[in-house]
Amino acid sequence: MGLTSNKVLALVVLSAVLLFIGTVWLWPRLARNGWRAVVGRIGVLLATQVAVFAAVGLSANQAFGFYASWADLLGGENGQGVVVDHDGADTGGPLRVVDTQQVNVAGGARPKVGGQIQKVEIVGRTTRIASPAYVYLPPEYFQPEYRTRTFPAAVVLTGYPGTAEALIKGLHFPQTAHKLARDGKAQPMILVMLRPTVAPPRDTECVDIPGGPRTESFFAEDLPDAVGHHYRVGKKPGSWGIIGDSTGGYCALKLAVHHPGTYAAGAGLSPYYKAPIDATTGDLFQGNTRLKNEADLFWYLKHRPAPDTSLLVTSSKQGETNYKATLKFIELVKGKEPTRISSIILDSGGHNFNTWRREIPATLQWISGRLGDR
Repeated sequence: MGLTSNKVLALVVLSAVLLFIGTVWLWPRLARNGWRAVVGRIGVLLATQVAVFAAVGLSANQAFGFYASWADLLGGENGQGVVVDHDGADTGGPLRVVDTQQVNVAGGARPKVGGQIQKVEIVGRTTRIASPAYVYLPPEYFQPEYRTRTFPAAVVLTGYPGTAEALIKGLHFPQTAHKLARDGKAQPMILVMLRPTVAPPRDTECVDIPGGPRTESFFAEDLPDAVGHHYRVGKKPGSWGIIGDSTGGYCALKLAVHHPGTYAAGAGLSPYYKAPIDATTGDLFQGNTRLKNEADLFWYLKHRPAPDTSLLVTSSKQGETNYKATLKFIELVKGKEPTRISSIILDSGGHNFNTWRREIPATLQWISGRLGDR
C-alpha cells in the first residue's frame, strides 16, 4: 500500500488507538517492580508513541503533500529518467503521456463533460531535465465544436518538497478550474501541474545553477515547448501564465519577471522574493554575483528594465511571515510600469493548504483574465 493510501492511514490510526487502550488496560500489571515490568512499560509507551507520531505524520502528508511515495520519503526516488531517441525519428517529442484519470466532478468519467487529467513525462530538449507532471485538459478540449481551438495554459507549481498529486488531491486545481469555467467566471484553460523540484532531493529554486541543473531554462523554455508541441496551446504571446505556492510562488513570480515573453502573468501564493541558501539548496550560484542578484526580485526590479507582465501576490495579516515583505513588493512594483501588480491579502491564514484553497478560485479567475487563446 502506498504512502498516501487512505488504508495505510486508517490502519496506523487504528493501531494507535488500540495501543493506547491496551496501555491503559495493562498499566496496573506493568506498575509492579522488577525488570520485566520496567521493560513492559517502556515497550508499550514506545509502541504507542511511535504509532501516534506515525498517524500524525501520515495525516500531515495527506494534507500537505510533502512526499508521494515511500521511496520519495526515504530518499530513494529514481523515476526521473525517460529515454529519448535523437536519430531524427518522430517518437512523440519531448512529452509522453503515461496514464490518464478522470476529474473528480459530476460526469467526470466522460472527458467531454469533466475534462481529463493526463500523467506525462517531460524531457527538456535543451536542458535534458526530465520531470513528471499532470496536465488538466478542460471539457472543451474534447468537444467537436472546439476541435480547432487553441487554449491558454497555466503552469502550476507546488512548494518544496511537495508532490504534483497534491495540486489535484489537496488543492483541487482541476476541480476549481472546471467549476469556474462552467459558471462562466473563467475561460477554459490547460493546467500543467508539477513540482519545482526537478532534481530531487535538491531544492534548486528555479535557478540555472552553474555546472548543475538549468532549472530556470527548463521552466522558461523547455516546458512550454514540450507542452505546446503536444497540446493545442495558443502560440502567440499572452497564452501562458504560471501559478505557485511557497517555493513555487517564488518561482512563478521570478519566471514571469525574468521571462515576460513566455509568461504573461505570474501568481505567487504565499511567496518569498529571494532564493534562500540552505542545506536543501546547496550553493546555487557558485560565486556568481549576477545570478545571485537576479534571483532577488527586489534587486531585479530596481536594477533591470521593468518587464511587461502581470503579477499577483498573496499573504495574510496574521499567520504569514511574508506579510511585510509582500507589502514592500507591492509598493515597489506599483512604480515600475509596464509591470502590473495585484494582491490577495487575507485577515488571517497560515502557510498551508487551507489558506491556499481560499485563494485559488480568485487566482484562477485573475490569471484567466490575463491570458489569451489566440
